[in-house]
Amino acid sequence: MPAAAGRAPARRPRIGLVAGGLGAYWPQFPGLLPQLRRSAARVADRMGEFDADVVDAGFVSDAQEGAQAAEKLRAAGCDLIVGFLTTYMTATMLVPVAQRSGAPVLLINLQPTEAMDHATFDTGQWLAYCGACPLPEMANAFERVGVEFRSVSGHLEDERAWRRIGGWIRAAGVRGALRSSRHGLMGHLYPGMYDVSTDLTMVPASFGGHVEVLEFDDLRVRVEGVGQKETAARVAEIEETFELDASVDEDDLAWAARVSAGLDRLVDDFGLDSLAYFHRGLDGEVHERLGAGMILGASLLTARGVPAAGEYELRTSLAMLICERLGAPGSFTEFQALNFRDGVVEMGHDGPAHLGLGGRRPLLRGLGVYHGKRGWGVSVECTARHGPVSLVGVGQTRDGRYRLVAAEGRAVPGPLLKIGNTTSRVDFGCDPGEWTDAWSASGVGHHWALATGELLPGLRALAGLSGLELTEVRPG
Repeated sequence: MPAAAGRAPARRPRIGLVAGGLGAYWPQFPGLLPQLRRSAARVADRMGEFDADVVDAGFVSDAQEGAQAAEKLRAAGCDLIVGFLTTYMTATMLVPVAQRSGAPVLLINLQPTEAMDHATFDTGQWLAYCGACPLPEMANAFERVGVEFRSVSGHLEDERAWRRIGGWIRAAGVRGALRSSRHGLMGHLYPGMYDVSTDLTMVPASFGGHVEVLEFDDLRVRVEGVGQKETAARVAEIEETFELDASVDEDDLAWAARVSAGLDRLVDDFGLDSLAYFHRGLDGEVHERLGAGMILGASLLTARGVPAAGEYELRTSLAMLICERLGAPGSFTEFQALNFRDGVVEMGHDGPAHLGLGGRRPLLRGLGVYHGKRGWGVSVECTARHGPVSLVGVGQTRDGRYRLVAAEGRAVPGPLLKIGNTTSRVDFGCDPGEWTDAWSASGVGHHWALATGELLPGLRALAGLSGLELTEVRPG
């Protein structure tokens, strides 16, 4: 759709690769090293198939070569180091790599085929299958030097193993993107929402990145610079993207289009990767009109990969960005009602939606009043496509730390509200009331991201790489 045409490209992760084996074997078994180098070349080829930039430090045979590889990978600024254990190798060969790079390390043990030919193999041929042997040694050494341990074992053409490797690479990309992201926070806290209030310092402490504190006047001056031609072009784009309900007022649509164009300028000028906003305003003055006119532009921004959340919900805009970087559209969400007759939880939100949820063509509805908020204008109505969905939130604990909170369910068909809200019906496979109590007890806060697809594997990997706690809320 046109709204996604200008989607911001995701940052490609930089993956360091080093393979190795014990050099004492090479003179003993002349055919072993060439075979292991072929395996290392195959791994490098497969790594190149992921959406990542691969820095190959080559093949190491002793501690000195390991130290040289460590320096090369340290200088490369990698998001993840992949160490390929082709056969037995000592911990001294990889500990420098793990310690000096400053990046998380994934060890992979991929033997040549599914199993050895026991009847014909000699010692040299067996050693090519011996990558599992050093794994416990590496785990023990990493624990003792203070490096997190993670590994994937399989064989060279084991697609299950490669899916797991790809998951770690994708999570490293999300971690890297967060570490370099810029998050806009514009306006002020919705009065009384203690759960939304957050310590801005915890954003760089937990994820890295930068929080840019903005005023609504930063938006005002940019909206004032939007002319009639640009507004008309944005209206045409909107009419192509959305179904327009008869309740949409022409002047309200033009204002929302103008605010949308100004919002794009704001995001570009400040180099933002996400945005959270709220402003109350009074008596129809310009700041109230700007706040009320944000829904459409924020939805278009979200659709092109710059998540925007209302009600000053910085942690939810972060959760939406995590979903986006994991490859799934994440939409601003809260509880709406429980449907005990159908066994579903109804959830969504007024305000910005993710147009990529895919359950229907998004609809614009005109509203004379926004519930609980100042102003009037147009609002976005859409729903998640039927099938697996994930909920992703960022909670903040008593001691200030951020943690991820997540759950999986299924979006199912059924009646939806027609009040200008994004709404989805989610079945969690248990009593809706019991599930709601469990979700609320997680400390997530009353907003989160709802995304299509199953994201728990990626979230587990992200939590493992980032050192964040992950709370998984499950039925029962």
